[in-house]
Amino acid sequence: MTFTLEPCRCTTYGDRFLVAADDVLGPRREAYRNCEQCRGAGSVAYPCHRCGRRGRRRAQLVVSVANLDTGAVASHQVVPGGLEPRRDPAGAWVVDLADRVRDLAADVGAIVSETDLPSLWLTAEWRPELPAARRHELEAEAILRADHAPWRLVLGRSVAVPVVDPAARLARLCALADLLLLDLVVEARRQGAGFGWDIRYEVPGTPVPVGTTGWYLSLAEALSRCDVAGALTGLTERGLAVPARRLRPDSPRPLAVAAVDVDQLERRILADCVDPASGDDLPGAQAIWRDGRWWYSTLRPGEPVEVLAEQPTGQVVRRVRVPLTRGYEPPAPPWLGEAVEWRPCPDCQPDSRLRACDCRVGGHPADPDCPHCCGAGLRPSALRCLTCGGTHRLYRTVSITVTDLRHRVVHLTWQAGTLEVAPLVATQPGGKPVVQLPDRYRLGSWAAVLDGRPEDLADADGGFEIDRNLRDGYVTLPWAGADPVGEYVRSAGRGAPAGRLIVVAARPEAPPLPEVLRLALGLDLALAVAVWDLRHNAGDPLRADGLRWSVEVEPRDAPPHPDDLPHQPSLAAALAWCVESLTDAVAGAVPADPATPIPVPCSGAYGFVIDPEPDLLRLAARHAGQAVTVRFTRAGCAVHRHDADGVRLLAQVPDLRDLWCL
Repeated sequence: MTFTLEPCRCTTYGDRFLVAADDVLGPRREAYRNCEQCRGAGSVAYPCHRCGRRGRRRAQLVVSVANLDTGAVASHQVVPGGLEPRRDPAGAWVVDLADRVRDLAADVGAIVSETDLPSLWLTAEWRPELPAARRHELEAEAILRADHAPWRLVLGRSVAVPVVDPAARLARLCALADLLLLDLVVEARRQGAGFGWDIRYEVPGTPVPVGTTGWYLSLAEALSRCDVAGALTGLTERGLAVPARRLRPDSPRPLAVAAVDVDQLERRILADCVDPASGDDLPGAQAIWRDGRWWYSTLRPGEPVEVLAEQPTGQVVRRVRVPLTRGYEPPAPPWLGEAVEWRPCPDCQPDSRLRACDCRVGGHPADPDCPHCCGAGLRPSALRCLTCGGTHRLYRTVSITVTDLRHRVVHLTWQAGTLEVAPLVATQPGGKPVVQLPDRYRLGSWAAVLDGRPEDLADADGGFEIDRNLRDGYVTLPWAGADPVGEYVRSAGRGAPAGRLIVVAARPEAPPLPEVLRLALGLDLALAVAVWDLRHNAGDPLRADGLRWSVEVEPRDAPPHPDDLPHQPSLAAALAWCVESLTDAVAGAVPADPATPIPVPCSGAYGFVIDPEPDLLRLAARHAGQAVTVRFTRAGCAVHRHDADGVRLLAQVPDLRDLWCL
């Protein structure tokens, strides 16, 4: 029927408007009569996401193993009748594809991770003595249960990845915490009968996060999986409510990190998970690396907090959360100075979801006829405030940390009210002046100090590109004569935890373009490389500049979309994103029609592939101002140009170098 009829969410709590989160009805469920989804019917029809509203599903699973170093690919398809089930220790029938994946890895000369090996579980009804038709039917059902990713890619390397030394990684994380003036938190929380471990960076004063934060079963496993980027992820979200203080990077600090015994640290944290006075189990414990030493603290339940959450059905669910607090708060580090001046954000309210309405954008007064706020100037929103970024504070001072995440760092302090020479460089269409601040306010200049490139500047939390205004020192003034440094500080400190912005000036770690090209050709897919040459806009603060890139793995017959314009600031960033999303891209290359089988690619190692980057740059320069996409396949390459009226095919050649012979 291409759709499913499911019980509505309102039947979980019955015919009640205000309900408690734990007050869930039993098997006999009653619909909420004023439900905004089912209108009291109790059931809702949803489009079937398994079949894509086609009414049929494909009983085929393909596992491909690829060598990222050579481009060699070997594949194995799983179909009914081709399985070899065996009994596991519990007596269930399972199809373990681990041995087959290892054989494929040996064929392509790759070493793969054991965590990437899939398995299929058959129902208890399956027996070897059943008729073939019935066995194939049960095997098809097992394959369908795994069709959320019908084409799975396992990547490997010719040489084994070096094993991570937990002690060495912990020492590096501690040294980087001292360098960036951050806390390194190692935390264990109870999860059922065991503990979940988490490692993260925090700004001093960050409260204990709500809910479970880590899923690793031991500290050694957490250290082997968590790198510097992972420890920095979520730094902004965790520190939004922390008040800002000045940094004193010249304060006395330890010169080196002493050797850390991982097992001893783990035992100490686990010992703190038990109350020494009563012997009762505590929710967890922490070890905080601050100012060159470890500080230990228990985690204890705090005061319960009641939270009301509106549901899509129109009901309101009442939840009671018990936050965790530290039993011991370490003393403030010596590199923290006095508090920073700030004023409340005028466009949001801390205890509600009210934000400034769109009718007030640009400093305009509230529109009395606005359909969203009805003239109030505020409207509820689930997004962060665009003015303060969710901190509810507008700081007069912001601290900037620029680092290469190795051993070099620069700490900057920008303060509103500082008199600077800021010449006028442009005027916005609405008449607002645009000025440019001196070099010490341009993060692109500080990247060069650390031997980095301005296009590689990225936010340490998430790796997002740094805004061009911060990179080049541009600031738009609300009126002529406004404080340029003050407006610049407010822009840089928007959403920054504790008034701090940590910027990474390092080239993204990514394989070279020829390696990714060999891999795409080995999978018999297309590699679409787009480049947009905007270097002629250099010096114009109102227009994008530089080179923009995108690298994507696509099906061979996928047409270029006119709105898919490159947006990555460098080729390395585009390649890093392509490799990170490669498994999803391969899964998305599955034919939509279930009658069309999934391809089973198999190819040997590719020889030397000439780097197409010089030809891509030459092609982009010839069509400056317009995005150019080159799709590489086994049959050759097709060159497209993005015009105002769509995408235009320029040429189809066996090799990109042949383009200059036309």
